[in-house]
Amino acid sequence: MIDTDRLDLRKKAMALPLEPGVYIMKNKSGKIIYIGKAKKLKNRVSSYFGSDKQHTEKVKKMVSQVEDFEYILCDSEFEALILECSLIKQHSPKYNILLKDDKGYHYIKITSGDWPRISEVKQVLKDGAEYLGPFNSGWILKQTIDEAKKIYKLPNCSRKFPEDFGKERPCLNFHIGRCSAPCTGKVKNRDYIEAVESAVAFIKGGSANTLKELNAQMLSASDRLDFETAAKLRDRIKAIEKTAQKQKVITSTYPNQDIIAATRSINSVCFTVMSFSAGHLRDLKCFIIKEPGDLIDDRSEFLERYYSAAQNIPPRVVLDGEINDIPLTESWLKSLSGRNVSIIIPQKGEQFNLVKMCAFNAAEYLAKAEQNSTPETAALDEISRLLGLETPPTYIEAYDISHTAGDENVAGMTVFKDGKPLKKAYKKFKIKGFTGQDDYRSMAEVLNRRFDEYKAAKERNENEGFGRLPDLILLDGGLGQLHAVLPVLEKYNLKIPTFGMVKDSKHKTRAVAASGGDISIKANRRAYTLISTIQEETHRFAITYHRARSTKKGLTAELSKVPGIGPKRLKLLLKEFKDPSLIKSLTAEEINQKTKLPMEVCKNIVKFYS
Repeated sequence: MIDTDRLDLRKKAMALPLEPGVYIMKNKSGKIIYIGKAKKLKNRVSSYFGSDKQHTEKVKKMVSQVEDFEYILCDSEFEALILECSLIKQHSPKYNILLKDDKGYHYIKITSGDWPRISEVKQVLKDGAEYLGPFNSGWILKQTIDEAKKIYKLPNCSRKFPEDFGKERPCLNFHIGRCSAPCTGKVKNRDYIEAVESAVAFIKGGSANTLKELNAQMLSASDRLDFETAAKLRDRIKAIEKTAQKQKVITSTYPNQDIIAATRSINSVCFTVMSFSAGHLRDLKCFIIKEPGDLIDDRSEFLERYYSAAQNIPPRVVLDGEINDIPLTESWLKSLSGRNVSIIIPQKGEQFNLVKMCAFNAAEYLAKAEQNSTPETAALDEISRLLGLETPPTYIEAYDISHTAGDENVAGMTVFKDGKPLKKAYKKFKIKGFTGQDDYRSMAEVLNRRFDEYKAAKERNENEGFGRLPDLILLDGGLGQLHAVLPVLEKYNLKIPTFGMVKDSKHKTRAVAASGGDISIKANRRAYTLISTIQEETHRFAITYHRARSTKKGLTAELSKVPGIGPKRLKLLLKEFKDPSLIKSLTAEEINQKTKLPMEVCKNIVKFYS
């Protein structure tokens, strides 16, 4: 239902002309909360105040606070874009994407004392430490410091020296050759100081100068027959050469360009910009936007905000997906830079791989910010793109049917939260509606029962377990299972994205079954790995339950043949022993102590299985 104020706003919006322009949304105190542009003002502005079914949560929240709006007519959409950017810079509205100024400087900090540490910081303090800088790119500086620590085997932990000498065992970095482990107290102070000084020289001078100097020192040590020192210098040379080779991998055929990619979570989206100059990666910046909306709109607005403040605009901007109007944005970038700028959305090859690398860095940054693990965050984002979901599915339910020619027909439900198994939420189902073999009817029955449980849980105000609906349902099987379940979702008026998981002839996941046909997933490594893991785990859970029931059924038949075991005693045995197979390993005395059955009957059980 639309309230009176919203109807008045819609009436005002419907009176707008079908002309390009900028609209300005204000709250009840008159403060500007959102600024947008439109090719046709009437259509765009009126869409805010009609039905909100297609609106994202961010738009719904913004519209709920709109008390009034103003507009400015423009001669063209291009002019509207320029005016929109100018007004957003001036007013910084709450619901527009606003990027923090990333022009701050970065410094290298070398602490004082006998056991100095090297780190990257953003401020110079009066703390007795030595500071080097300033440096423009924090990402390059951090990468350089990390590489220097690896080459010279300096600690990257928070342990204090000499206070923490010998208190704990060396960490993994020592065992893989990345740290000399001064925490053991066995590293000589003069050797540690020499390593720190060499690391600082490496950071200052770069790999080429350092290699030249190290080679001269190694030859000198060899001439002196100081083979231990020569070997240490040789290892450092190899480490630097390995680092240089690693850096050469991240190159681009196009010398000057920006790669921009995004990774989404439920609450945020992270945009990462990788800047290439002379074919090499020179900088990497990440920006987290809270309360994301439609990804195409967010990507379009991010480009506008980022390049409005950019000092240098490259001739190529490579994106991971669509924006609202590529020709318009290219024209605007040309007006800012004074030269032609191309916007590219690659589908394969080197540029596509660079976009994937950029997206993974966005996933890593977002995962750290939200304290999630990087691979799962990246995989969920990849799945959402692959399946056309609005947001990454953080709560996934998967189902599989298991039986032997229709006997002991059961189902397993697994749950994956944030890309990891949530075993306490797993559920088991024994098929009750029919006997025999029919995977489609079985799947339909299980989903019916699951959503019946959901209704019951909601009446009890429970929001966990069955009381929580998934963001995505995956079924072990193809279109048959999918078509069996879709009517169930319709019956309960639920709009949950649902897909099948299709295996190949070797029982490996090969595709995802959708209503429009199979979606291949093998080219999407992270999505493929996670979906394969879900399918294997669901199959394992279902078949384990089926085998347990089959074993119990077989043991029940066996026990009923033991002299002295009737229906009542059989029921008692099954009640006391949740896993009937344990009976086989017990003595008569142990069975008697547990069940209080006559000793003679207990001896008969032991004799039967001996």
